[in-house]
Amino acid sequence: MTTTATSAAASLASIALRRNSFGRLVFIDAEGVESENVVPVRAFPIGAPDHGISIVSSDGHELAWIERLEQVGAEVRALIEEELACREFMPEILRIVSVSTYATPSDWTVETSRGVTTFTLKGEEDIRRLPQSALLIADSHSIQFLVRDSRALDKHSRKILDRFL
Repeated sequence: MTTTATSAAASLASIALRRNSFGRLVFIDAEGVESENVVPVRAFPIGAPDHGISIVSSDGHELAWIERLEQVGAEVRALIEEELACREFMPEILRIVSVSTYATPSDWTVETSRGVTTFTLKGEEDIRRLPQSALLIADSHSIQFLVRDSRALDKHSRKILDRFL
């Protein structure tokens, strides 16, 4: 490891997070300075969710950069993951059960990482292609659904998607 990498790892090891009495995150830097109401933000939430996480103050200034989530201690990692789970609601579509019609708007029934649900797709433009065969589908209430790899879906699901893409 280089001196810069060693000092960065050491500084990450010396930071701490805790919750205040209101349940908000408090960041404590290497000098012991506390910053209230901080939020973790992923740089690449879909492509590399455990790489590039910034701890941002309530006024939008970056307080710490975490290259890889595994670089921080278990307690800090647990708090970051808990906070991100609360802030980021993006169920992953595992299977498309049915669609009401192949014209839009249409009602989709899907099996997701959070259970079976039905949503309305307003138009084909609400399906965005992402790198590596991933898709982001926005429903009529702007809830984002992720298809991590459209090629990995079952044949029935791929056939339905092909009609809309």
